[in-house]
Amino acid sequence: MKTHANCLLPLGLAVMCANATAAVTLYEDDTHSVSTDLLVNVFYTNSSVDRLADFNDANSGTVSRDQSRVRVGFLPNYIGFNYNTETDDGLKIGARSSFWVTLNDTDTQRGAEGLGTRSGIDVRQFYATVDAEWGQVLLGKDFGLFSRSNILTDELLLGHGQTSDLYGLIDGGNVSFGNIGSGYTYPFPKAQITYRSPDMSGVQIAVGVMDPNKKSATSSEDNPRFESEITYNNTFDSVDFKAYINGVTQSSEDSAGKTDSNGVGGGIRVGYAGAAFNASGFNTEGLGDVAGLDTLISNEQTESEGYLLQGSYSIDAERFVLSYGKTEVETQGTTSLEYENYAVAWFHTVNANLSLVGEYNRTEVNEGRTEENNTFAVGAVVTF
Repeated sequence: MKTHANCLLPLGLAVMCANATAAVTLYEDDTHSVSTDLLVNVFYTNSSVDRLADFNDANSGTVSRDQSRVRVGFLPNYIGFNYNTETDDGLKIGARSSFWVTLNDTDTQRGAEGLGTRSGIDVRQFYATVDAEWGQVLLGKDFGLFSRSNILTDELLLGHGQTSDLYGLIDGGNVSFGNIGSGYTYPFPKAQITYRSPDMSGVQIAVGVMDPNKKSATSSEDNPRFESEITYNNTFDSVDFKAYINGVTQSSEDSAGKTDSNGVGGGIRVGYAGAAFNASGFNTEGLGDVAGLDTLISNEQTESEGYLLQGSYSIDAERFVLSYGKTEVETQGTTSLEYENYAVAWFHTVNANLSLVGEYNRTEVNEGRTEENNTFAVGAVVTF
């Protein structure tokens, strides 16, 4: 077993680098290596929800129900393959492909077109990298830069997260939402050409040209989507410190007019002697709403902002997490939606490949008391 070279540079999700240290080497010689990594997670959950019968009608009455599930958590299950070689001219060429699946799709009410066990393969990463002394160029499909570190530093990344009925997440055949929509947006995988600088005393700069998102079927995007991120990592007298800022900008025009979409995010994480504090936030206009899909272009008059506050403590094989996240959406200056999630979680490391998780999430959607959701989850995470 070995750490594959791509892990030394930012990947799609932090869990990949964590697991990459245990990646299984399939082939290795003096100049080439091929390795694979895998994640499987499954949770038993029970959700108790009180919500409006009709989310669009505040006078529609309420629906109360309990729902048990056996499902994946925030991350789908995946298998990834990593390729690395070093050429005679000193360049390091790498590549990664990863294939993601759900497992809670066996009910015909959740399957596509009434088909149970649909298990569509979601290819979230398929890229090549070129590394040299001047930095790295990534070519292909990978997670975006905007909100990237916001999600990477989430203490509940390997947990379950919120399952609002507003978005059909209790009964959905896919993943939960973690803290997407209740603290940060999702750095959707995008076709891109991204440059990353070398590590400069803890500072690294990333700038990417992304495939632009369509506002409508007939919209025109004269320029690509631009995303960037600056990160700083260092250790001061046993204090681990990370800070970052990221951003996105894009314009799109159709018969309804021009929409400029912009966003900025950032945060810090401080760790010392088993304790850690994590805080992040974002602000966007003309991007996806509280659902957190940053690929969706909406009206410039739609603004979203949110933040995530977390504390954790690790001792021996145990890690305990407290988390609170909130997102607000304003349309034409009026608050149209507030979305909050409170969470407490326990992680127990059995060994390098197996962890146990217990978690409670309380989600509140405040649009005239639209929804109150309490979800308990217990599960296991297996990594290679």
